Amino acid sequence: MSYRNKTYVAFASEDIRCYRLMEAWRENAKIDFQFYDAHGLYISRDTSRPETIKRNLRERMKNAKQIVLLGSSNGKRKGGDGASFLAYEVQVMMEFSLPIVVANLGGSRNVERTLIPAPLLNANYYTESVSFQPKIIKYALDYYVPQYATGKNSGPHYYTSAVYTSLGL
Repeated sequence: MSYRNKTYVAFASEDIRCYRLMEAWRENAKIDFQFYDAHGLYISRDTSRPETIKRNLRERMKNAKQIVLLGSSNGKRKGGDGASFLAYEVQVMMEFSLPIVVANLGGSRNVERTLIPAPLLNANYYTESVSFQPKIIKYALDYYVPQYATGKNSGPHYYTSAVYTSLGL
């Protein structure tokens, strides 16, 4: 398997504007938010066949060490429908046992089961839910991901308000 050093951002197509915002955070010198984006690998065209797109998504995730899942009602619906590309991505995330940070687009700092795809909830998959803000997403990527590797936790988790306060949020 390839060297894993990328962050894979998964989202419903309706939430692409939030992914674009994350890219803008990364490019802004005044915001401390960096990630090596897996989306630049194995590009598919809009006219690509579904099998080709799925193969490229899998290859991207082979290079990912972590996932940021943009948590939204559309993401929950599509991530659990068994037919969409997001549902396929969720399946592969679980297959590869990748750590998943759920960034709640509504701003909630808690676990929002209404924003997490059912396969993750049904499997009691260890995730970390955070608000959609660069500081807390970066914190989760820096601290949750190593904790995930210990294999000691399961189910959805979230950070206490003290963590947000320590980050100035």
